[in-house]
Amino acid sequence: MGEVAAARGSGPSLPELLREAETSLLECKVCFERFGPRQQRRPRNLPCGHVVCLACVAALAHPRTLALECPFCRRACRACDTSDCLPVLHLLELLGAPLPRSPTAAGAAPRTPGALTCHHAFGGWGTLVNPTGLALCPKTGRVVVVHDGRRRVKIFDAGGGCAHQFGEKGDAAQDVRYPLDVTVTSDCHVVVTDAGDRSVKVFDFLGQVKLVLGGQFSLPWGVEATPKNGVVVTDAEAGSLHLLEADFPEGVLRRTQRLQGDLCSPRGVAVSWLTGAIAVLEHPSARGPGPRSPRVKVFSSGMQLISQVDTFGLGLFFPSKITASAVTFDHQGNVVVADTSGPAVLCLGKPEEFPALKPMVTHGLCHPVALAFTKENSLLVLDTASHSVKVYKVDWG
Repeated sequence: MGEVAAARGSGPSLPELLREAETSLLECKVCFERFGPRQQRRPRNLPCGHVVCLACVAALAHPRTLALECPFCRRACRACDTSDCLPVLHLLELLGAPLPRSPTAAGAAPRTPGALTCHHAFGGWGTLVNPTGLALCPKTGRVVVVHDGRRRVKIFDAGGGCAHQFGEKGDAAQDVRYPLDVTVTSDCHVVVTDAGDRSVKVFDFLGQVKLVLGGQFSLPWGVEATPKNGVVVTDAEAGSLHLLEADFPEGVLRRTQRLQGDLCSPRGVAVSWLTGAIAVLEHPSARGPGPRSPRVKVFSSGMQLISQVDTFGLGLFFPSKITASAVTFDHQGNVVVADTSGPAVLCLGKPEEFPALKPMVTHGLCHPVALAFTKENSLLVLDTASHSVKVYKVDWG
């Protein structure tokens, strides 16, 4: 009986479950506003089964035809095809006013050291459309996101307001067809990998194209700036990792170096500004030989393999399946990955200690695809399913 009681006590309490429902069920995942019984905040069922508020239905619908696409699954419908979501309305009625934060959430009681809590989110459907890459400007702290909108590159200020956008969708060399990833160099140049014409494109922070590198890559995917103002790029089809050095203001490529040539479908890449180590996220093809689960490889600054771990191996240390979708370093040199199966954000520890698995974020995510740490050690998570950037801050209790 004591074991049963202990098992019950280890689960979430009723107030915690209610607060989880408040976040997961009673919030519109497009505008992040709480649903309510009144007109604009009223929850509406789309024919596909997803739920958004009436204000977002009106914002998404064409003003004359009332046609719209579900922001989550892209199924087409019309505004007049939506209906009240009665289960959510009934739950709102049962719960009444929004739940107050618990004393623990308010900081009266200590949390687990290093716990991350969501501070705010920005973007949302319409502002961002199926975003794929995220980066921070080292000098200004502004957030750069690439997505599937008409202007492919969007720059946000620290508060989440849109400051600037550029990169027209088109076929010209300076246009951006299908962006996969983005980084910002230490001299504030925006570097984008474009799968549409298999090139790497460099813009200044105002959106003027400075350099287009085409014909050198089979499929450039991940991109990351180095502390010395270089750029590393993964080539997913060629299985290689490259270093690019350029005079970005002048738009002159100085040198290219192939750092690795035997990788297996490398996509994400990260550089530790503390140690110079490089982490590469491989996605082996289901048709290829060997292990097929995503794998993280970490190399020293001299490109010696330090450690590697695949997500099948991580599953031996974690109670659920892990599918790594992004990789980054924190300011202490720990490797951090996004997991789309959880979904979650997980710290793998320092490369020499792999795997020292520690969950960092386990709630509030849908499909995380990119990560970045700010100078203040906040964690930015790009969630492509909710078309938003979520900002998590460390709570030391």
